Amino acid sequence: MSHQKAKLPLFDPQLLGPACLDALRKLSPRAQWKNPVMFVVYLGSILTTVLWLQALFGAGADAPAGFILAIALWLWFTVLFANFAEALAEGRSKAQAASLRGMQRQTIGKKLLEPHYGSRWVPVDASELRRDHTVLVQAGDTIPLDGEVIEGVASVDESAITGESAPVIRESGGDFSSVTGGTRVLSDWLVVRITVNPGESFLDRMISMVEGARRQKTPNEVALTILLVGLTIVFLLVVVTLLPFSIFAAGASGAGKAVTLTALVALLVCLAPTTIGALLSAIGVAGMSRMMQANVIATSGRAVEAAGDVDVLLLDKTGTITHGNRQAVAFHTAPGVDERVLAEAALLASRADETPEGRSVVTLAGVRCGLDSSQPLEGAQFVAFTAQTRMSGVDVDGRRIRKGSMDAIARYLEENGSHLPPRLQQIGDDVARRGATPLMVVEGGRALGVIELKDIVKTGIKERFADLRRMGIRTVMITGDNPLTAATIAAEAGVDDFLAEATPEAKLKMIRDYQAEGRLVAMTGDGTNDAPALAQADVAVAMNSGTQAAKEAGNMVDLDSNPTKLLEIVETGKQLLMTRGSLTTFSIANDIAKYFAILPAIFVATYPQLNAFNVMKLHSPSSAILSAVIFNALIIMALIPLALKGVKYRAIGATALLNRNLLIYGVGGLLVPFIGIKLIDLLLTQIGLV
Repeated sequence: MSHQKAKLPLFDPQLLGPACLDALRKLSPRAQWKNPVMFVVYLGSILTTVLWLQALFGAGADAPAGFILAIALWLWFTVLFANFAEALAEGRSKAQAASLRGMQRQTIGKKLLEPHYGSRWVPVDASELRRDHTVLVQAGDTIPLDGEVIEGVASVDESAITGESAPVIRESGGDFSSVTGGTRVLSDWLVVRITVNPGESFLDRMISMVEGARRQKTPNEVALTILLVGLTIVFLLVVVTLLPFSIFAAGASGAGKAVTLTALVALLVCLAPTTIGALLSAIGVAGMSRMMQANVIATSGRAVEAAGDVDVLLLDKTGTITHGNRQAVAFHTAPGVDERVLAEAALLASRADETPEGRSVVTLAGVRCGLDSSQPLEGAQFVAFTAQTRMSGVDVDGRRIRKGSMDAIARYLEENGSHLPPRLQQIGDDVARRGATPLMVVEGGRALGVIELKDIVKTGIKERFADLRRMGIRTVMITGDNPLTAATIAAEAGVDDFLAEATPEAKLKMIRDYQAEGRLVAMTGDGTNDAPALAQADVAVAMNSGTQAAKEAGNMVDLDSNPTKLLEIVETGKQLLMTRGSLTTFSIANDIAKYFAILPAIFVATYPQLNAFNVMKLHSPSSAILSAVIFNALIIMALIPLALKGVKYRAIGATALLNRNLLIYGVGGLLVPFIGIKLIDLLLTQIGLV
């Protein structure tokens, strides 16, 4: 059963109070300087406050004290609302981090004092353990720090990390040898080699990432910030030149008076891209928080953003496209070979194979031929499966039995002076065309037959791939199956391409080839043999159940260890980019209405003809300026929910997405301020504040 974290309400009462206090703390110049656009508003707030004090004490005020005070207050509110948006996003992340920190507790580890197992173990505090120390963990014990199992097999409760109640098996060797500090052993025992120092554990890194301590601005965010700063500088230069121009125009015409500093500050704040400037940081923090809600830990905002930019997905067939529970369903014998002989050889070759496929071969041999797998094998030497050989087996009683893929066995037979019988090749091809996986069994130089393994493509996966295709994302299935099986399943699942008989080197080469074409590549992995490809991929999602090497190579960790999660990660990344793009479009579009509100109000005394541009029929110049400033502040608060929740993800193409974005947030951003500023003007007029 998949686990879903309980979602925090958007405006949780427990978060609002601390967010308000943090918004006040962020008023320090050091904090404000980090956001250049809002720093300009911050300076404008200080300047108008000084102008108000000057007017209050009658020291040559350029406008009524009440008007200046109103402008100053709403500029401060603008800064506070921006601070509040960021603080609320950070508060949601801190709440998630607090729940993770609650999992941390002082634990005792049984440390090995001497270099041989069976030697003396002494209890030590987890804080005294270091990398490469060895500990014993028994039933009921909490694993003190992250490590690799080097001896034993046990059932481990990882619900504190993953939220999944079902225990998992951890054992030495293979891809399920990694254990996480803070999880609990339910049965049996493990000898664990510690792989981190205190403070460097997976849980510590999770807390640091979720709190945002390592959140650096992503390349797109940096580029957008530079653009916003550039626009702000342009508007600053324009506003600065307006003052001498206004003084000259007022003197030359002899009508009216020059524009006030208060009005110029209001103009600068309203024309600068304050809306997106105020929400930009909150959007990035919320993106990482949404990834955490999906039970995925991203090492940086860069990884989340890259997930939204990927255009190639490398997906393992087993567990992602298919259910991943391949089962042996039939034995197909070679000419002249009895089924019992084939079943016995298959059983012997699978005795040390603890994978679900290996166990299913043992089960099928028992069901079909009544063979007993509990008999001891004296002097047997087992050959482990590797990604390179793609073959396993056993040497026992002078017999050399091997089980593996068709091409691997064909090479093995050639190396032993034999060849693959054409009839068996045909049987294997027939099995592959049905979408099943053929495994061949040989003894010495003699081919005995084929085992048929059957898996099922997941329901709905074809439709999801179609959605990705509409978004311009290419899907590639990675499998160790032969090309015939891979082609059949690829066609059934609807992927764009596949890599059959995949080796770690082949995966790495494919990623590099796509990157050489200028594409961004995402992939998942859980084994040590996946680490090189994960390190190369732009978005690398390691399974929490996988090896330490895989988790260190990736830039994301899926706590649920669900390979299908890659699709959700890409959607979350795209939602982040869509949200940022939509609010940027809205921010720039809503400036247009402010031109019609403030510019006529500022210069109407000097140039009465400009009153024709007062299309909103605002009550007076002062009400027009104040209404625009108030709207500029309130729209930030109104958009906080959208910044935190994100724009709804839609699987549509880039052109359709751009048109939709321009229609909703471009046209919407154009119209909403006209309505909002007019309503605020009516309200101010009604209550007699202007």
